[in-house]
Amino acid sequence: MRTTVTLDSDVERLLKSAVRESGTSFKKVLNDAIREGLRGPAGPRRRKFKQKTVSLGSEQYFRWEQALGTAAAMEDEELVRKMSVGK
Repeated sequence: MRTTVTLDSDVERLLKSAVRESGTSFKKVLNDAIREGLRGPAGPRRRKFKQKTVSLGSEQYFRWEQALGTAAAMEDEELVRKMSVGK
């Protein structure tokens, strides 16, 4: 298929550089670059992440208000430390 494409100047420079380095035609370098870009990176695909969960039982002894209070106190301490060193 023949078509007209307007390339940005940086893309043109990259393609011309690849033509010089590979010693192949502009058409081949352009087609290979488009194929690679559309297929995505070669190599093994990353496995889909699956979260493992564990039952904590039916009774909940965890006190959220204590955890949030502790987190707030830690944040306050860090702010005071940063202010004391001038950040």
